[in-house]
Amino acid sequence: MSARIVAVHSSASHGFSKRMRESITLLEGLGVEGDAHCGATVQHRSRVEADPSQPNLRQVHLIHGELLDALHENGFPVAPGELGENITTRDIDLLALPVGARLDFGAAVVTVTGLRNPCQQINDFQPGLLKQLVRTDGEGRVVRLAGVMGMVTRGGRVTAGDTITVSLPPEPRSPLTRV
Repeated sequence: MSARIVAVHSSASHGFSKRMRESITLLEGLGVEGDAHCGATVQHRSRVEADPSQPNLRQVHLIHGELLDALHENGFPVAPGELGENITTRDIDLLALPVGARLDFGAAVVTVTGLRNPCQQINDFQPGLLKQLVRTDGEGRVVRLAGVMGMVTRGGRVTAGDTITVSLPPEPRSPLTRV
């Protein structure tokens, strides 16, 4: 199977979930047109409070649909867009990508910057869900499963059904960390 987009989402307000759309437009260097997190500098409220001049490394949020399947199997029914992602994918291991991986959707390109750092809002959405998305591995390291963040490096329209082509950065590659 080819990696593909299964759904796209946006929201003009800083709520938790995002509405499913027929398509979204990615704006180079900014993010999703009309989305509350669109901007060259940070738009996430907690990061704006800390330093509003920081570059926005979280312009686009992507979650793999397989995560939603696993959550459902564990008693947490979550639909695409409900965790606040802009793009829901299928058949791509987003969490295994390195920093700088390019996701080409045909018309647009997103460069992966890091992992989403899940917060308490996830438990407010569904009690107990945060423990499904943040775990500790056998060596005591925190494992974040709530998708990846990226920056728009080529703008364009993105729709469900678009295929995804991955281009890896040159060696040495850096593993994803929270952004």
